[in-house]
Amino acid sequence: MRKTGTLAIVLLLSTVFCGYALADRAVNQTPETQGITTTTMVICQGTVTQSVEAVWQQSSEQLDGAPLNAAESNYVMSYNQDMIADQGYVEFTDQKVLDTAAKVANQNNFESTTMLDFIGGPTGYVDYEESTLLDGAGTSSSGSDSLICPFGASSVNTIPAFCNVIEMGGSFSGSKVILISEVDERHVAASADVPVGLGYEFTVRDAEGRAAAWMNAHLMEGRGNNTLPSADITYNEWTDAAGTINLFYKRFTYDSGVRRA
Repeated sequence: MRKTGTLAIVLLLSTVFCGYALADRAVNQTPETQGITTTTMVICQGTVTQSVEAVWQQSSEQLDGAPLNAAESNYVMSYNQDMIADQGYVEFTDQKVLDTAAKVANQNNFESTTMLDFIGGPTGYVDYEESTLLDGAGTSSSGSDSLICPFGASSVNTIPAFCNVIEMGGSFSGSKVILISEVDERHVAASADVPVGLGYEFTVRDAEGRAAAWMNAHLMEGRGNNTLPSADITYNEWTDAAGTINLFYKRFTYDSGVRRA
């Protein structure tokens, strides 16, 4: 009996766009800011492990819990990465950058870039999983106090309350893989002119095993000074492929703001 492998080719792009009616309001920076950068490079015949966990919470006022004060916005950003590459040839490169300073629209507060090339021995395997989450909430605020653009401030009298949470991630388990992942995130800005954003890109190719990528979002937005939501969006997406994977690609993008390019 002739056995044939499974050839999986997955090319998918997913985007959640949130515009005028759906608008996160970025949090302002603290007077003192911090920067963290790590770079990892490993070439090894054997076993390599990597574990990263980051949780960042920031408020436009104080982290004093519920309820939020008038015109307050509060964000939680988290990132997790776990990998074990065992009994094989490993080339692993990873960089993480976290910067708490206010950013403009083409800059990020958190970035992650990972590249993994693994070829397992007779009993070799690799398990890789990562996820990132952005959870933001805010009460209504004045548009004239939040926007630098005079035309935007005149047309948006009130930036309404919002409560938005979005998670993105990817994973791979198998005996052979070339894997690349990228994360970019922004939620700290000097004004509401800069949109909040989260992006995740996950690529698996020339692999034997199982790859998966997912996005989950729950977005709620108000109007004016109302305390009840005017929009409620739930979005869930999951894609996986198993077998001989020639190419598996996913790109998720979340972009939310009163002003968006």
